[in-house]
Amino acid sequence: QVQLVESGGGSVQPGGSLRLSCVASGFTFGRYTITWFRQAPGNERELVVTVLPTGVGANYADSVKGRFTISRDNAKNTVFLEMNSLKPEDTAVYYCRAVINRFTYWGQGTQVTVSS
Repeated sequence: QVQLVESGGGSVQPGGSLRLSCVASGFTFGRYTITWFRQAPGNERELVVTVLPTGVGANYADSVKGRFTISRDNAKNTVFLEMNSLKPEDTAVYYCRAVINRFTYWGQGTQVTVSS
């Protein structure tokens, strides 16, 4: 059974940092691309960044380039999203996603709130 579990969200002031984690189980983690998305109230879910099986990050959204860094630890079945210089517009629920054999799997999400 495929599972993705996000954690690490919280409330921070503008300019602060958070590190999100996405722990996966139920599939051969190291073979698959994992993508972080986010969804703010009233907005569509948007792609934040993707990490390839090799660990290379790709497809950073323009709004997060230079501030967010994605990485993965295949030995721990975990993807990380390091978020720095956070802005109020980064406020959203953050989700990780895996597409495995044409099926799409989502985690439950973790809330990030950036406010003074």
